[in-house]
Amino acid sequence: MAATQPPVAPGHPGHAGRPDTRSRHAVIALPDAAEPTPALGEDLLTLGRRIRHFRTARSLTLDQLGAQVGVTSSQLSLIENGHREPRISLLQTIATALGVGVPDLLTAEPPSRRAALEIALERAQRSPVYASLGLPTVRASRTLPTEALEALVGLHTELARRTDAAIATPEEARRATTALRRWMRERDNYLPEIEAAAEQTLRTGGYTSGALTHRSVARMAEHLGFTLIHVEDLPHSTRTVTDLANGRIYLPPASIPGGHGLRSLALQAIAHRVLGHERPRSYADFLRQRIEINYFAAACLLPRSTAVTFLSDAKKSRDLAVEDFRDAFGVTHETAAQRMTNLLTEHLGIRLHFLRVGDDGALYKGYENDGIAFPADGTGAIEGQLVCRQWPARQAFMRRDRTTEYHQYTDTPAGTFWDSTQTGTSSGGGFSISVGVPFASAKWFRGRETQMRTRSACPDPSCCRAPDTSLTERWEPNAWPSAAVHAHVLAPLPSGTFPGVDEAEVYAFLDKHAGP
Repeated sequence: MAATQPPVAPGHPGHAGRPDTRSRHAVIALPDAAEPTPALGEDLLTLGRRIRHFRTARSLTLDQLGAQVGVTSSQLSLIENGHREPRISLLQTIATALGVGVPDLLTAEPPSRRAALEIALERAQRSPVYASLGLPTVRASRTLPTEALEALVGLHTELARRTDAAIATPEEARRATTALRRWMRERDNYLPEIEAAAEQTLRTGGYTSGALTHRSVARMAEHLGFTLIHVEDLPHSTRTVTDLANGRIYLPPASIPGGHGLRSLALQAIAHRVLGHERPRSYADFLRQRIEINYFAAACLLPRSTAVTFLSDAKKSRDLAVEDFRDAFGVTHETAAQRMTNLLTEHLGIRLHFLRVGDDGALYKGYENDGIAFPADGTGAIEGQLVCRQWPARQAFMRRDRTTEYHQYTDTPAGTFWDSTQTGTSSGGGFSISVGVPFASAKWFRGRETQMRTRSACPDPSCCRAPDTSLTERWEPNAWPSAAVHAHVLAPLPSGTFPGVDEAEVYAFLDKHAGP
């Protein structure tokens, strides 16, 4: 898969949200304009079509132009069809005969839309994917209608998209995820264009302050031309379904009207329209859109202006707390924690980190711009990697009372960090949400006076990953664990015999139940 493109953070497009009734030609990707290419051989198809364009514009036949430049018509035909690269001297002679400059021939921009379609078709038919089908090629002759040419190019584009989607591997997906995470880190997890789009959309819903109501969300949808409808039979593989033709957004049943989950789902569906998203063409594009709609939903549920005021007041009082931020806006602990990563650095000058960790120790989500070292695989991906047992994200599971936030300092090779961690449960099992900062920034947060402190030497295996030597000798030849499916998928081929398995935990378990 190609490297992830940076997420485009568009502003509010200002359309009504109805289906685009313009020509569907816009879905076909055509080459962008570029500066003249200094070397030949990089885009012979475009070069050939430009020569043909200027030749026909001057009503010259292949024979006539060939006679002027000293080559046969068959050689010129090969050049115009992108099958032969002309010498620089011949290219200069052709340009002179056509009354244009060499740069006019070398530019990467097709001379017309028709030429762009012809080039796209030729390239597609030369691809290994099309060759493997054993189908005949279609010559883009003058008699081939433009509509038919557009249909053929559209079919080839969809064939390429489906082929790319079919061959995407977990490793490629992880690389795309990692690239996007790094891109967001470079921007301190802050996207001002989406912040502005969210604030503009909130105004259409009549939002003023406090928690965003379900009625306001419904009015935001109405402004875009959509009605929110709760149904019992939503497809199991979907979270929402948008009917562009009839202006409807279908949501799960409203068992708890106005609840955070339903507001968030509705806002994510609205975000696709506000941010002008088109159908994703790749996993990387899909991932970028997911990041953007989640960001937009959070920016609506915890609006920038009121949220920054709330956090600034709490900082002045040295009483920042995720739970207060959560309760003030009526959202989940995780949403409040992630929203802090958007706002604290940009508006309060506090660098921080965020983790969502499963009760099995696997890191599901992570963000940092404060220097803490997350566990990572060889590609730089952090998802599915085991977090150190000494980190509060795992220490919090050892408490009996999990109703309040757990606070802890952790000494690591990268420095000392303070964290506030809250545990919870979902259909997938237990999890913890942590927000932390370097030692020097703990002074702004509630819970800084905690006496809980641990030391982590990870990634040194001796810290918590290497099994006890005696247990290894006893159980290594006799243990055959089977990794949980989600751990196996999230952490392909990490160190150890069984991918995704915590051998230290397995060996200790076996020893406990085996007896002397």
